[in-house]
Amino acid sequence: MKITLQQISFFLILASLVILPFVNDSRTLIILLTQIFIFGILAMSYDILLGYTGIVSFGHAMFFGIGAYTTAVMLKQMDATLTMFLLSIVTGMFFAGMISFLVGLLTLRLKSHFFAMLTLAFSGLFLVVAEKWRSVTYGNDGFTFRAPDIFKDRITFYFFVLACLAVIFIVLYRFVNSPTGRILIAVRENEQRTKSLGFNTLHYKVIASVVAGIVASLAGSLYSLSLRFVNTSVMTMDITLDALLMTIIGGVGTLVGPLLGAAVIEYAQHALSGLARDYPIFERWIIFFGILYILAVLFFPKGIIGSLRMLFWKWRSRRKGSKKSPAALPHKKERFE
Repeated sequence: MKITLQQISFFLILASLVILPFVNDSRTLIILLTQIFIFGILAMSYDILLGYTGIVSFGHAMFFGIGAYTTAVMLKQMDATLTMFLLSIVTGMFFAGMISFLVGLLTLRLKSHFFAMLTLAFSGLFLVVAEKWRSVTYGNDGFTFRAPDIFKDRITFYFFVLACLAVIFIVLYRFVNSPTGRILIAVRENEQRTKSLGFNTLHYKVIASVVAGIVASLAGSLYSLSLRFVNTSVMTMDITLDALLMTIIGGVGTLVGPLLGAAVIEYAQHALSGLARDYPIFERWIIFFGILYILAVLFFPKGIIGSLRMLFWKWRSRRKGSKKSPAALPHKKERFE
């Protein structure tokens, strides 16, 4: 079995993240990295839609919220044990998978912009349900709940989220490199040609929607447990926009890109909000955040990973070209007619 450079890099980064809490046990750093891992999972799920299938969805927060509320409600109304937490994750993923399947069947037949608007409508519907079903969700006020005893230590929860991230990355990597993943890429590049080859593109788009919804639900479950609190903000458009921007800034269609995008955005939010405590000019830090987005899109139109990959290929082609001297190149006789 041949070990590639990508596999070596993956295990080195994973080992570094495992060792980090033993080297630096800063509570702030552990919480920040945990948030990066959670939103990295969410961004990877969105990349399955946008990067590998070419689908723009404005309703992705719906699945994130389903996972968050399922975990929060089950832990509040039942025993807050590790078994119940794991059961809540599976239950949330099941509900998210069923809803994404039904929504996919209803909406994925439409053109891209109509699909985006309809997913936004479905997400808004679930947001209204969360606001009005106060006997369960407590509306906009939200509610707190107890976490399992094992996760009261932030470092233990950090390792659990890191393990989830590693497993999801490997599963999604195998998925996008499978025959199904190749067909999704073909749908993204040219859906009509893929149809002409005999593939039922709706079938594969629904599969992508279900996979993305299930993974987003897992991220929502982890997010609610990290806060020990949930309210309707987990279903707002802000969550979907965060996932979209993380994917675009990191690099569409790269899996690693959304992880890097999540790290950049979460660290930028943390740093700018921290500066606001010391410097009054940063009190409106969201404005600087918007400027950061604009600069990232202008200077990295293909995302950070895509731009670095393009620079690497340019450097490689120049290096190959410089090795061949003009005298060594074969000359072809020109023909004039």
